[in-house]
Amino acid sequence: MWILGTIILLAVGAGVLIFNRLVKARNLMDEAWSGIDVQLKRRHDLIPNLVETVKEYSGHERGVFENIARLRSEIMTVDGPRTDTDAENELSRQLKTLFALAEAYPDLKASGNFLDLQKSLSEIEDQVQYARRYYNGTVRDYNILVQTFPNNLLAERLGFQREEFFEIEYATERKAPEVDFDGRS
Repeated sequence: MWILGTIILLAVGAGVLIFNRLVKARNLMDEAWSGIDVQLKRRHDLIPNLVETVKEYSGHERGVFENIARLRSEIMTVDGPRTDTDAENELSRQLKTLFALAEAYPDLKASGNFLDLQKSLSEIEDQVQYARRYYNGTVRDYNILVQTFPNNLLAERLGFQREEFFEIEYATERKAPEVDFDGRS
């Protein structure tokens, strides 16, 4: 009888240990997401100032400004790690187009305000990249716990499911966009 009791006690202990490891991994993943969220919010908050600064010098580029404003509004309504990466990628492309516009306006390129905003955005992009790497590392560790034996026997029953990585282009893409001012490439 004591052997059966010991086996039951070990099984319960293993279940508690597995559960606690899964909870810890999920909490680390949530913490990592908050780092990305903070950096994305900083990025989104900087965009209106950047757009207004560029507008002062190039009012006829309305399409770029409208696209950036629309994308920013769409992205700001999404909450949590299920951020629309397509919208983030498109926003990054539009921001690159905005910076390419600055090349056509020497006064804008020399503007201290624009240069400060450009530097701030570059720093934020770097911080998003670091936060994304950390988040994806915690997701990897969490997914390993959820999918490996014997954790997988309990994980799904307890509501722990595989999570997706956060992948956006701007964190690794450094190629300048092509801008067509006269209808020529």
